Amino acid sequence: MFYALAVFAPLAGALVSGLLGRIIGDKAAMGASILGMVVAAICGPLAFFQLTAGAAPGVLDLGTWIESGNLHVSWALRYDTLSAAMVAMVSFVSMLIHVYSVGYMGHDARPRYRFFAYLSLFSFAMLMLVTANNLAQIFFGWEGVGLCSYLLIGYWYDRPSACAAAMKAFIVNRVADLPFAVGLALIFLKFGSIGFDTIFPAVAQHGADTYALFGTSFSAIETIGMLLFIGAMGKSAQLGFHVWLPDAMEGPTPVSALIHAATMVTAGVFLMARMSPLMEFAPDTLVFVTFIGASTALFAATVGCTQNDIKRVIAYSTCSQLGYMFAAVGVGAYQASVFHLITHAFFKALLFLSAGSVIHAMSDEQDMRKMGGLAKIIPVTCTVMWIGNLALAGIPPLAGSYSKDAIISATYAAHTGIGTYAFICTLLAAFLTAFYSWRLLFMTFHGKSRASHHALEHAHESPWVMLAPLVVLAFGAVFAGWALNTWFIGADWEHFWNGAIFNGPHNQIMENIERVPEWVEMAPLVLAILGIGLAWVMYIASPLLPIRLAMTFRPIYRFLLNKWYFDELYNVIFVQPTIRLARVFWQVGDVTIIDGVPNGLAEITSDGSRQIVKIQTGSLAVYAFVMLIGVVALVSIFMLSR
Repeated sequence: MFYALAVFAPLAGALVSGLLGRIIGDKAAMGASILGMVVAAICGPLAFFQLTAGAAPGVLDLGTWIESGNLHVSWALRYDTLSAAMVAMVSFVSMLIHVYSVGYMGHDARPRYRFFAYLSLFSFAMLMLVTANNLAQIFFGWEGVGLCSYLLIGYWYDRPSACAAAMKAFIVNRVADLPFAVGLALIFLKFGSIGFDTIFPAVAQHGADTYALFGTSFSAIETIGMLLFIGAMGKSAQLGFHVWLPDAMEGPTPVSALIHAATMVTAGVFLMARMSPLMEFAPDTLVFVTFIGASTALFAATVGCTQNDIKRVIAYSTCSQLGYMFAAVGVGAYQASVFHLITHAFFKALLFLSAGSVIHAMSDEQDMRKMGGLAKIIPVTCTVMWIGNLALAGIPPLAGSYSKDAIISATYAAHTGIGTYAFICTLLAAFLTAFYSWRLLFMTFHGKSRASHHALEHAHESPWVMLAPLVVLAFGAVFAGWALNTWFIGADWEHFWNGAIFNGPHNQIMENIERVPEWVEMAPLVLAILGIGLAWVMYIASPLLPIRLAMTFRPIYRFLLNKWYFDELYNVIFVQPTIRLARVFWQVGDVTIIDGVPNGLAEITSDGSRQIVKIQTGSLAVYAFVMLIGVVALVSIFMLSR
């Protein structure tokens, strides 16, 4: 009962707010959305704790959805540890973001019922995704959060940059969704079903199956795993598909927190964990997952060091942390990956919402170069943002020190070549994470103020409707790692997960994490402290040093500032050729052929009719003369034919 309420209460709030908002008004609509999320935030954790207390996992069947030939799909809510943990986290964090939005969107001139309807619908779609008992239902939630992200990123539709960012996110995700859909179809062809209860027990039986393509045989399980992962790369903004994530910052800050912290971008990680019984039989795909995850973690961290927009720094941080999660999946430590997913939701939502509080205080200014010295003006925001960055950097005993360090240890404990690559990348990313986190803090809250007189004159602490969610999230950033560590990756992890995540007989990574050398456990902390120290030297002790370094190493600085030129590269490879091809189809195909031939015939007909019309003079004498000529012509033809 609690479980179903947690899933469907946001839908009820979205329907009331979206359909009746114009009638009942903004305040009532916002109240309905928040009430739905409060119900979900109470029922979700209750359902999770019932499961940990000994309740039996199961499936709540809501009825038949699709019946077509051999394809039978039911609406069903899967109730196991993985789904229950995700429901508890998503519902609770989303509820706090709804409350925060009341204050943040308070001065927005548009009807706010539409914004809250989108937020609640987004939350419902994500909850449907994480509770799915089959791949069709996952795909429904998958596309649902994609649609809602488009609506939310482009919520300020009168801003061209917001509309462009919404389109970019939508298109990039659709590109990645095609392989996902193909993978789903191949699963049905191979297993005769897309239900997890049918697929998972049968994976081992199909381990040697192949697909023939272009005269070559490919492992069926490897192919399916690769296609599903490419779908996850798009949704979770991994290297190559990451380009939509920073641009999504054009949406309101609560949207950034909702999409980039607790919900949509973690869907890919969740999919990999849910499909662990299949992924365990696709070792080559897992190598690729490790490579992409580790590379993304390092790539995004390097870019985050040079960005000046406070939200974009945090966005690249999200991209980097998702890379950590996929690196853990790749080495088989699915439990550590989900652990970091949960703790990351608290401190990353805290960081985004804190950034929103800064933007709110600074009259919508987002450039950190125009801030500084704000600690005395907005002390509560400064304090909670310090807590969020401590958790992100992995400073004990905050949440990140438990989950992120477990992932780094897992990459080392894999004892493989790709594991070593991931270990090096994640260690370097840990150093850079601490550096850019404290760069953000020092540029925003400390040192001399670089803000305009107007901004400082109007700077103020946010109202408590915004600060209260920050304080709650700060507690999560401090205690979530400590509270969940024993359950998620502790000695009794097998009992806790109870089969919700599968580790094959050959996968001993969870045991090996506990046997890594002490220097491996200490390395992330040492590097984090060094990163913080370097940020202090560059932005507090010697604030001119970053300028001198940027001028000395200008090519490297420009390379990182321009995000490795991925956007420019894609513009050359994909965008401009597509535009040129479209122009050819337009000018030749549409104007010349499609419009040209029919329109040309129409013009001939029109011109002919204009000439024939001239015969109609209205003169009886002319008509009689023409008739006479006709009669003479007919008689002549008749005579000649004889």
